[in-house]
Amino acid sequence: MESEGPEPEEAQEGVPAVPETADSGDTVQEAEVQDDAAEDDEAPSADTDEGDIAADYLEELLDIVDLDGDIDIEIRGERTFISIVAEEGGDELQDLVGPKGEVLDALQELSRLAVLTATGDRTRLVLDIAGHRELRQTELKQQADDAIAQVRDHGEEVHLEPMSAYERKIVHDFVAEAGLVSESEGEGKRRHVVIAAS
Repeated sequence: MESEGPEPEEAQEGVPAVPETADSGDTVQEAEVQDDAAEDDEAPSADTDEGDIAADYLEELLDIVDLDGDIDIEIRGERTFISIVAEEGGDELQDLVGPKGEVLDALQELSRLAVLTATGDRTRLVLDIAGHRELRQTELKQQADDAIAQVRDHGEEVHLEPMSAYERKIVHDFVAEAGLVSESEGEGKRRHVVIAAS
């Protein structure tokens, strides 16, 4: 699952540089795993405006790819949520979402690394583009509801499709609310949620 961290190098064409950190051995996968252990994470310090740091990074990226979008910052509980929406409600931002949200997930990790570089603190900020995560949350709720019904009807555990750490956390929360238990299994891109009776 773990891979060697990228060597410090200058920004590739079309991507703002994330300066080297003191802990350059950290990988994107390691940053993602923080979502699975959310209870162990510390809340952002009060004097750290991680939303502004990430928004500045994303604004630079939008300038590079010549796309227009409004950036909104919202604090929900202990997490910072950043949304990029098309200025005129168009779909020109869809390229920044990518198939199955893969580009969006990569941009989220780059934004987290930008905050880590600027502050020295990890962040669990969430990035949404063109409302993709809200739509995906509705889909995940339906998948979780269907799997919960199967477990209750047949008593056998149900394996869901592979998904990101953030999406697995959403499913875990839905399952806990329903009174069942769930855990993550698999490695890397095959990591998925397994739902079972309590």
